[in-house]
Amino acid sequence: MAKMQQAMKQIQKMQAEMKRVQDELTEKTVTATAGGGAVAVEISGALEVKKVVIDPEVMDDKEMLEDLLVAAVNEAVKQAQELSANELAKVTGNLKIPGLPGGLF
Repeated sequence: MAKMQQAMKQIQKMQAEMKRVQDELTEKTVTATAGGGAVAVEISGALEVKKVVIDPEVMDDKEMLEDLLVAAVNEAVKQAQELSANELAKVTGNLKIPGLPGGLF
């Protein structure tokens, strides 16, 4: 029973840490570009698009602009997901729950 209580405390601690990290991720951003910098997209670690910058020179080519936006957004999402995974791994990778083989994760 004592091991179970200790495990529950560890889980509660991990949940609090994960909440803190998720809150911090809303403030952290990554930026991805496409077309040699013609389009730049800034996205938060919580996957919220914060900013889009478009070089006026690509405004006349609608199809190219759409392709560049898709490429930049996809790359920014990938980077933000990696940022999120790395930050959360710091929490989950360091906490081992007694009584469970290999910890919780």
